[in-house]
Amino acid sequence: MSGSGERPGEQADAVATPPSTRVAASRWNVLRWQIGYGSFGVPQAAAPIAFALIALPLTGSAGAGAGLVFAMTAAQVIGSVPVSRLGNRFNAVHYLRALIAVRTLALALVTVLAAVGAPFATLMVAVIAAGLVNGAAYGFQRTLLNHLVEPHKLPRALGVAATLNEVSFALSPVLASVFGAFSPVWAMVAITVLGIGPLVLTPSIPEARGTRTTRTARRSRARLPWAVYLWLICSVATGASVAAIEVGAVAFALSFGLAPGWAFVFALALCIGSVMGGVWVSVRNRTPGLWKVVGFLVASSLGLGAALFEAHLSVTLAGAFVLGIFLPMLGTFYSLALDGLAPADRRAELFAHLRTANALGVMGVSGVLALFGLQLAIVSGLGMLVLATILATLYATTRGRAYTVQSRRRL
Repeated sequence: MSGSGERPGEQADAVATPPSTRVAASRWNVLRWQIGYGSFGVPQAAAPIAFALIALPLTGSAGAGAGLVFAMTAAQVIGSVPVSRLGNRFNAVHYLRALIAVRTLALALVTVLAAVGAPFATLMVAVIAAGLVNGAAYGFQRTLLNHLVEPHKLPRALGVAATLNEVSFALSPVLASVFGAFSPVWAMVAITVLGIGPLVLTPSIPEARGTRTTRTARRSRARLPWAVYLWLICSVATGASVAAIEVGAVAFALSFGLAPGWAFVFALALCIGSVMGGVWVSVRNRTPGLWKVVGFLVASSLGLGAALFEAHLSVTLAGAFVLGIFLPMLGTFYSLALDGLAPADRRAELFAHLRTANALGVMGVSGVLALFGLQLAIVSGLGMLVLATILATLYATTRGRAYTVQSRRRL
């Protein structure tokens, strides 16, 4: 029945159309998308170690690698909106593949430049090119899932994707370290190759063609519900809380009198919790209500708060574990919420914003950690979570009152 009733030349919505009427998507296509989604974050997850390894022989300081990470993340923030809007006129799969190809070529250039001992500034330019397309690529990859699964199956599909993403973020730094032990260049080769995943795995979806630029579509750019900004703020808070644990892992280890090499246990506790949370989302396959989301934020705040006091190593690890459990639950909800709130022609752009918001939280806490130390970094991350919890509570309360008033009017 696919395509029945659609006239030649009629433009279909790129993301809003139910997949059951547009694409006979198989489980294999969904699995390909999910594996591609998991591999998408490999370069970003492995970058802190890989960039530090290639920067060390060029500059004499592993700290210069952090500069490369910051440049790539900042470029992602700057490029997410214009690059996303540019792609609205193209088939989403083709545009995604083009963006991943640009990122792959840029990372390959970083690898070659590092191998020949090129000036550090040239590496910075190549890294910026990779970052510019990263946010938009994520946005278009996420929109494609709407074509592959029916709306009521989105939570499960996103839960599986979140689980694979957490596994990827847990293993990528290890992979970079193993290959980097042989050669920093080989570490870059590994993450460049693995980052190709979305390019080769994303299934073809002819129906995912670009939206028409109509007068109505242009006006929709000025109208976004307040809830969009709320969930983006919450995504910033989530990213900040994760950064407090992952970026501060070495500082945590030192604060407990451990060797720096034991930093991995803090990130590992976070990742184990995230994997378990992702499995729970997949099995449950439901979109949580607003008050449950508030509860997730409260629990996340308590988990990070436990780490703040550094009372005992086990307490801090438990706090990281609890924080990790709720990451996929919150991330899946943010994605589903924006899916329902975004205008059809802006979904890819807003999904890119979601990725960028998370990156901004990471950047902010990383900067606080570098300038003021671990305690203030945790306080800043916790402050963002508390603010997000308060805003979500006010929104849930307001929505509840609005629903009550509307029900009374109907009576």
